[in-house]
Parts: sequence; structure tokens; C-alpha cells
Amino acid sequence: MSSQSGPDSVTDVVRWAVFSCALVPVVLLWYGTSLAGAAGTALGLAAVTAACRLLLRHAERRAARPLTEDPAPHRGRHHRTGAGAHRGGRPGGRGNTPGG
Repeated sequence: MSSQSGPDSVTDVVRWAVFSCALVPVVLLWYGTSLAGAAGTALGLAAVTAACRLLLRHAERRAARPLTEDPAPHRGRHHRTGAGAHRGGRPGGRGNTPGG
């Protein structure tokens, strides 16, 4: 198997998967599996192939995106910035001393 990357290798993987989706039920029928069992297997393989294809395409798009287009990392709800955000410690001037 070649170690190429990019759309050609993804297309090759998808082509082999589609070929397998067609070949496996034929082999199952040849060895005496019921038509319903072979059809169920074909549908299962087709579903897995479709899901893998979507994931591969998504990974391709993310890999092709330049680093400058990546959004800033999500800071989470406890690390908000902007008006009213506190940066640790106690807020000043609100009677944070005992008795005051």
C-alpha cells in the first residue's frame, strides 16, 4: 500500500470500501448465508463506509485550513474576558474585611 496523502488516498480508501460492500455479500451468499443476512451485512458495511467517508472528508477540510484561520481556543465559561470579568482574588472595595 502506498503512503501517499491527500484526496487520492482518501478516494482509494473509499473505492476499496465500496468494493468490499459489494464483494462481502456475494461471498456470504456463496458460502450459504441467507439472502437477508447478506443484505443486512451489506447495509451495515455501507453505513460504516458512509460514516468513515464523512469523517475522512471532514479531516481533510480541517487539515487544509491554514493555521491563521483557526479561531481562538475556547476559554470555557470560567475564563471570560470583557466588562465585569474578575481576574482572581476578591473584588476590591466591597467590604471584604471582617467587620467592614
